[in-house]
Amino acid sequence: MQRREFLAGTSAVAALLLIQPAAAPAQPAGKIPRLAIFSLSEPSSLMTEQSENRYYRALFAELRRLGRVEGQTLAVERYGRERNVAGAAALVAEVVRSNPDVVYVVGAGTQFFKAQTATIPIVGLTGDPIAIGLVQSLARPGGNITGVSVDTGPGIHGKRIELLREIFPGLGKLAFITARLVWEAVQGAAMRAAAGAAGVPLAEVLFEFPVSEAVFAAAIEQAVSSGANAIMVADLPDALAHRELIVKRIATTGLPAMYAFTESVEVGGLIAYSFDLAGLNKRVAADIDAILRGVSPGEIPYFQNTKFELSVNVKTAKALGLTVPATLLASADNVIE
Repeated sequence: MQRREFLAGTSAVAALLLIQPAAAPAQPAGKIPRLAIFSLSEPSSLMTEQSENRYYRALFAELRRLGRVEGQTLAVERYGRERNVAGAAALVAEVVRSNPDVVYVVGAGTQFFKAQTATIPIVGLTGDPIAIGLVQSLARPGGNITGVSVDTGPGIHGKRIELLREIFPGLGKLAFITARLVWEAVQGAAMRAAAGAAGVPLAEVLFEFPVSEAVFAAAIEQAVSSGANAIMVADLPDALAHRELIVKRIATTGLPAMYAFTESVEVGGLIAYSFDLAGLNKRVAADIDAILRGVSPGEIPYFQNTKFELSVNVKTAKALGLTVPATLLASADNVIE
């Protein structure tokens, strides 16, 4: 199978992460540096080296390779969705008060950290960091924030529509399920442009945080009632966390759907065009290591995803009465029979 790769100008990243600045602040003798992991979408139990989530396993494996081993050379504090009882801003304030050496923020939440601290180094896994106001430049973020971005511009939305149409030529109106906060901040304009260019009417199905299974169930019902004959689920951590429920609910509608995560296809979803989250988490580990060695986060380029993976579930296609084109099968990275 072929892999699809889109190359971006990111060669400066590797070189910069190897920098050992002359004035790098050393850790005091006997002090183990502290990493806080923050996610409003995932439980703390996933944020481990033995996690069922392969992306966290990739993060901790790379940290270990770099000499950052939890309990030996690194202390890890976890702030998962179960700790979000008083709202995101309050949980961020709790992290800031604990004053860790670096914070890894997965998905929504980086903006709250930007509002509450200008000194604690932040590494984010985000959408377009410029569009959401985190940094001024990918090459030199400045300030206390850097990270990796899953957003490669509006082209990814157009590519997903193209691939969905290839497997489902009868694509008419498309329902797009996402969080209102993300839609209004960055996705809306890009998705409207992509749908317009493809000549596909768009139904926006927006939900509010916090997210639950009931929220996704209601969103899928709204997608059906909108008159759409296909669905696209946005690339949110919440969609990954609730993938089994989402796929099962969409299956009951009989509508073809495009997903953003390979895991959604593995549990029965039709098709996914996904970014390389394992690779991005390895980049995050490198950023964390560089910061703990004294590199300023503002000097570490914000990495933009360059690698994508196409997954197709042939069994699901047959159940929907669809024939997967041979060209699509030939270009897929993962084919579920």
